[in-house]
Amino acid sequence: MAAWQLVPRRAAALGWRRGYSSAGAAEYLHRSIVPTMHYQKSLPRLPVPKLEDTIRRYLNAQKPLLNDDQFRKTEEFAHQFEKGVGRELHEQLVAQDSQNKHTSYITGPWFDMYLKARESIVLNFNPFMSFNPDPKSEYNDQLTRATNMTVSAIRFMKTFRAGYLEPEVFHLNPEKSDTQLFKNIIRFVPSSISWFGAYMVNAYPLDMSQYFRLFNSTRLPKLDKDELYTDEKAKHLLVLRNGNFYIFDALDRDGNMLKPSEIQAHLKYILSDNSPAPAFPLGYLSSENRDTWALLRKNLLDNGNEEALQKVDSALFCLSLDDFPIKDFVHLSHTMLHGDGANRWYDKSFTLIIAQDGTAAVNFEHSWGDGVAVLRFQNEVFKDSTKAPAISPQSQPASVDSSRAVRKLDFKLNDALKAGITKAKEKFDATVGSLSLNLIQFNEGGKEVLKQKKVSPDAVAQLAFQMAFLRQYNQTVATYESCSTAAFKHGRTETIRPASVHTKKCSEAFVREVSKHSTEELQNLIVECSKYHGRLTKEAAMGQGFDRHLFVLRHLALSKGIALPDFYQDEAYARINHNIISTSTLSSPSVQLGGFGPVVSDGFGVGYQVHDDWIGCNVSSYPARNGKEYLQCIHKSLEDIFNVLKGKKIGS
Repeated sequence: MAAWQLVPRRAAALGWRRGYSSAGAAEYLHRSIVPTMHYQKSLPRLPVPKLEDTIRRYLNAQKPLLNDDQFRKTEEFAHQFEKGVGRELHEQLVAQDSQNKHTSYITGPWFDMYLKARESIVLNFNPFMSFNPDPKSEYNDQLTRATNMTVSAIRFMKTFRAGYLEPEVFHLNPEKSDTQLFKNIIRFVPSSISWFGAYMVNAYPLDMSQYFRLFNSTRLPKLDKDELYTDEKAKHLLVLRNGNFYIFDALDRDGNMLKPSEIQAHLKYILSDNSPAPAFPLGYLSSENRDTWALLRKNLLDNGNEEALQKVDSALFCLSLDDFPIKDFVHLSHTMLHGDGANRWYDKSFTLIIAQDGTAAVNFEHSWGDGVAVLRFQNEVFKDSTKAPAISPQSQPASVDSSRAVRKLDFKLNDALKAGITKAKEKFDATVGSLSLNLIQFNEGGKEVLKQKKVSPDAVAQLAFQMAFLRQYNQTVATYESCSTAAFKHGRTETIRPASVHTKKCSEAFVREVSKHSTEELQNLIVECSKYHGRLTKEAAMGQGFDRHLFVLRHLALSKGIALPDFYQDEAYARINHNIISTSTLSSPSVQLGGFGPVVSDGFGVGYQVHDDWIGCNVSSYPARNGKEYLQCIHKSLEDIFNVLKGKKIGS
């Protein structure tokens, strides 16, 4: 799952262009004086860690998961690997990396990992992030919000393609770097050295190489390995409603956006179309096993659907309009994470989903990119559609002939395709039926209290997950926290390993022997965890984790036809990569909540947000685990941690 550790601060005012020209709404969100890709050339390269550092970090992460005998055995495998075949593979990787300075060592293997995976992308890969409602309640009307968000999304695309989108920068000292003065200077610094100019004022430009895949892009199912496809010439939008597929041009032949009132008219036409739902909804196919889907897609193409599929694949993006309101956060999570399978096309780089009551979210395909790019898109779309909406609830749609402009796609299905769709639906319904989603909101404190107490908010959340699992299942298990490496050219993510000897010791003290410790001792244990977690986070963000390095060395061995080293055949290696607790966090003024499926059948998928005065947690699980009980244990753990930090005595 994608990382949201490095969430850059946006400039306070991006200069909204409200002037509606004859071409309709303003074409751009803003015009940055620093070109969008100004820093891309000079971004630092993702470092290949030293092998001895990787082995040391790996063993540190294994320690809390193994007993003494198991650990000794794993240590032996690790040191043999470090001295022998691991050293050779590492040297080959370093040599290969120095030959490929235009990219990062993780890029190829990471794309391979995603695109070669054969399981369904629904629940296994695609996450969702839901938008906050529009603060002006009447703007949450489905047609109004769909029009405004579509217009803002197209503005984002046009702003990015024109090079006017503000570069993505992580500001450590915004008073110095997020200023007009700095921008006026840095824009004249050649792009081959511009990164260093930003670095001098403690600003870190982030990689933006993934952004072009946001639009006109899809993942195509192929046998053994899927392909990413992008066609930037296409001008139409794909709209799904009631399992039916519609398209209309959202740009004219010169690439100008249609007037918002015309987009509104076309969406109104689609929302009022009373065509019945198809007997065999095509959307289910995109939820299938990738090889099964690849064969069915070939059948679709051979059966005269080439042009219709081409329209689906090349569309600007997919807009899914659902015909029901959202009941609560659990219903929201189910709707946006997987939905009904008929009114979705999971292969599109992203789908903007808007329910009948205007609740909106993005569900995105994960191979092309990570949370940092999607979050930037969501932040800009939310800001633009709420602060500079293209239409109001009172706006009248243009008087255009939508019945000519909007085309409903018809698919020719033979018996094999109908049977394929029926089977895909059965599998989809069974899988989704076994998924539980549960949420809690902890209201007794958040970032503010934790910062006062000088502990890391993220470290406390992760400690609570460890403590909760120990309370519920009496063990410490492999845990994954995603961290962005977008500070490097073509960086993707690195893993933070939150389960440590420190969290284990602290959790055991709280859960098993709280009466033996004074409040001060418990406070010290929390501080230890916070310091260590802070170090791990910093290392991961700087490309100094161990997971990606070991992953690429294994990928290299397999690609060279070398027998898989014993190190990788160690049970402990398999166990640490069977991530029972998989976590990802995001914080943004535009996002209400996010979520994703468990990455293993006996795991939890934990999406969480630490706000100023509360903490939100969204947990997914299959029947092997009890998500509701896990959340109760998380709540209890947070309660205990906050009480201890406030100097209160806690009971067992």
